[in-house]
Parts: sequence; C-alpha cells; structure tokens
Amino acid sequence: MCGIAGVVPLHDGAPADGARLEAMCATIVHRGPDDAGCDIRDGVALGMRRLSIIDVAGGHQPIFNEDHTVRVVFNGEIYNYRELRAELEAAGHRFSTTSDTEVLVHLWEEHGPEFATRLNGMFAVALHDSRRRRFVLLRDHVGIKPLYYAVTPRHLVFGSEIKAVLASGLTSRTLDLDALGQFLSWEYVPAPATLLREVRKLEPGAMLDVDLATSTVTERTWWRLSPPNGRGLAERMTANDWEDAVDALVRESVRRQLVSEVPLGAFLSGGVDSSLVVSAMGPVKTFSIGFDDPSYNEVAWSRRVAERLGVSHSVEIIRPDVVGLFEHLMPFLDDPIGDF
Repeated sequence: MCGIAGVVPLHDGAPADGARLEAMCATIVHRGPDDAGCDIRDGVALGMRRLSIIDVAGGHQPIFNEDHTVRVVFNGEIYNYRELRAELEAAGHRFSTTSDTEVLVHLWEEHGPEFATRLNGMFAVALHDSRRRRFVLLRDHVGIKPLYYAVTPRHLVFGSEIKAVLASGLTSRTLDLDALGQFLSWEYVPAPATLLREVRKLEPGAMLDVDLATSTVTERTWWRLSPPNGRGLAERMTANDWEDAVDALVRESVRRQLVSEVPLGAFLSGGVDSSLVVSAMGPVKTFSIGFDDPSYNEVAWSRRVAERLGVSHSVEIIRPDVVGLFEHLMPFLDDPIGDF
C-alpha cells in the first residue's frame, strides 16, 4: 500500500528536522511495513513507508535521477512503466533500479510538469527538483491513492493520511463546521474539504505545483475525463459489440495490473465487479470475508463464483465486537464515512 509524507518550507519557514519527518512517517507504518526512507535536502523533507511489490530489493525510496537533482517518493504503481522506461532509455536516461518509481524522475526530466499525462496507474507522488527549484504533488486520474496537505503561512505539509500531516505539529486541528454539515448530509466529506479546516484533500487528477524561489503554490488540474466522441459509431454498436468491447478493456486493464515480484491474490465477494476482475486474472488465489449477519454476508455468492472459475478460494468468518473495536479502529479512520 505504501505511504508518503513531507514538509516544504515556504517564505521564511524553517526546514523540517529529521525527528519531525520520522514522527510523520511513524503514523503510517501500517501502510508500509517493509521499508522506510527519509531525506532532507535544500530544506525540503521527503519521507515514505514502503510495501515492496516491484524491485523488492532495489526500490528503496526516495529515488533519484542520475545527478541527484531530482528525487521522488511515491505511493502506488505505474502500469506502463516498462514502456516508459524503454522510451526514456532510448532518449539517453540511465536507470539504476528496475522499479517503476524511477521512471517518475526521468519522465520529469524529459517532460516537466506534463509528465503526469504520460502515466497509466494509481499514484500519489511528491517530487522535488532542486535545479529548477520546483516541488510538485500529484494524484492519479480518479483518486485511487489518497493525498492530504495543508498550506500554512510558512510551510506546505503533506501525507497519505491526515494523521501524518497532524504529526508535523505545523497545522491546527480546528474543526471545519461546513465540512461537518456535509458529513451529516452525505455521510462523507467531498473533496477538497476534510473535517479539519486547514487540511485539504488533493483532488483526483490534480497537481500542486510549488515555485520554491517565490514560495508560490498553484493548484491545477492535469487530467479531465474526455468527452465521448465517435457518437455515430456508438449508436451503431449492438449489445454484443458493447459486451466484447468492455470485456477486452477489462482484460487489458487487469493484465496491466498483474505486474509484481510477489504473489497476487484478489478479494472475491461474488458481486459483478470482483467476479469480472478474478475471471480476467486467470488462476489465482481468492479470499472472502464473511459475517454472521445474513443481510450482508456474501460468502455463498463468492463460493459459487470461485467454483465456477476454478480458483483456490479461502473464506474467513469474522464476528466483530464493534464496541470493543471502536477505540482500535478510530485512529485508522482519518477521513470518516457513515458506514458502521
């Protein structure tokens, strides 16, 4: 899963020290139990906790370009990194790891802020370019990976979870009453708000671009869903045509996401979404969580799908003590949703 965190000084803000950065990363150790990395250069502090998936041995972060003027911490996976790497090597870039993360620094060198448009994946990225005196935060197209930040008069603070931002000690915990009203209405807080006034969610497909020379922070949208085209063709397609087209896209999407150096599995509920994904994965180990309450116990459906697809399936029945677990669960619910 991984998690990232960091501090960027603005105006006369003091650089973060190592203890502050380590405290921020300690709050997200559950996201990345395999490895940790902290690095402070030119006053910009980057930290991360890693769950190792690709280049398990060599993918330690932050990762740098050839002359160490660009560095990145990253939560997620870049599905087209092999194609991008081949393209960048042909352009003269030299790689020192086999990780998908290293593609990001070289792609930035080649394309600047437009590098995000070349990515196919799920990601939350923090990148620092000391030569250009630029810092960017960006989030994937539809916001699969979380990214929170706070801009104070003297600092930009960011993290994969709100608790990492608060652990910096550089932002307040002031309740946002408007956001509380949204939560009570919708049972969640729509982006960019959170329940804390100073802490924001970076929206899906958005980039926060910081000019370190002037301490100017600019947010812009780097991706929007394209309007449909070829309407005439769509109107001529039959139901079978649509079925074939969707099936091909699902299988290609799943194929891209099977790149890993560790075993992959899938949660299988027996619903439409998970069943389609597992059917496109091929032989795989699947898992399902069941409950005593038949109103939301889906084990019977997951078993039927697993049997039909011929996959190895494991089921675990849990009987949660909601009251007893309340204090344990609350620290993990940075961004609450109205689903007990």
